[in-house]
Amino acid sequence: MKYGIAVFPEKKVQDIANSYRKRYDPHYSLIPPHITLKQAFEMDDDQLSRAIVHLDQVAQQTSPFEARFTKVSTFHPTNNVIFLSIADPAPFKSLHEKINQGCLQHEESYDFIPHLTIGQSLSDDELHDVYGSLRMSTFDLSTRVDCFHLLYQLENGSWTIYQSFLLNQDQVQE
Repeated sequence: MKYGIAVFPEKKVQDIANSYRKRYDPHYSLIPPHITLKQAFEMDDDQLSRAIVHLDQVAQQTSPFEARFTKVSTFHPTNNVIFLSIADPAPFKSLHEKINQGCLQHEESYDFIPHLTIGQSLSDDELHDVYGSLRMSTFDLSTRVDCFHLLYQLENGSWTIYQSFLLNQDQVQE
């Protein structure tokens, strides 16, 4: 079965992201706006229980943190993706590194750059038009990150939560 690990921002951030995703993201109906912590990977039932123990340990070692989105960026020319960039990616990178160890360590196709996708699979012309207008916009959005989710993909391609992992509220901020 295909799994992934992500953070869902607060509703106010999701609403703004969805206002763009409706038009520019063909995956709009498959998953809510999210920050991917671990890209999609295959895992069988035997590995699942070990993964859950590992993710629970990661959550207990991690303090909640704030994420701010301040501008729009793109991965062009590597990928025709437009996203809200995260002002301080360090807490996401730390969480990603902790998750991508032990039983969940996999080779990754790209360097990990935490972001919130608002458009993808765009033609070059469309990407340049959309990005050209959005990069002039300023964003001042924030969300509290106090949990992450192990997701699995359904047969229709949509994603749903398998289990949520609450970050350690008592952990001192790193």
